Amino acid sequence: MSVASFGDGKGTIELRGDNVVHLRWCPGLSIDEADARAATAAVSETCCGGRYPLLVEMGGTSSLSRGARTVFALPGPAARIALLGASPVDRVIVNYFIGRQMPPCPTRFFTSADEALTWLKAPASQ
Repeated sequence: MSVASFGDGKGTIELRGDNVVHLRWCPGLSIDEADARAATAAVSETCCGGRYPLLVEMGGTSSLSRGARTVFALPGPAARIALLGASPVDRVIVNYFIGRQMPPCPTRFFTSADEALTWLKAPASQ
């Protein structure tokens, strides 16, 4: 599949050759409920009824609204979610989300794409 944009260009999504769905947010974005709904719709469309591991590049996200957190806590087609960030702000956003909302599937934060992909591709018991 080729790379497609979603949310009026706020991010891109693709199903990679290794069967990992890769969602990239544009850098510095404040994600609101509408953005979250656009992203989850794009993931659902990309997965075509299947369940796939999901790699999310946060891109230095500046904030995540309460509405967005609620949307991201709903069950969807992701079997596992690796949130890839680089800054302390990224880590704070993820820790706040995980602490306040129960993620719909196993979810972890990473600063290394290689470590995130290794975890996403590991057997479900790990």
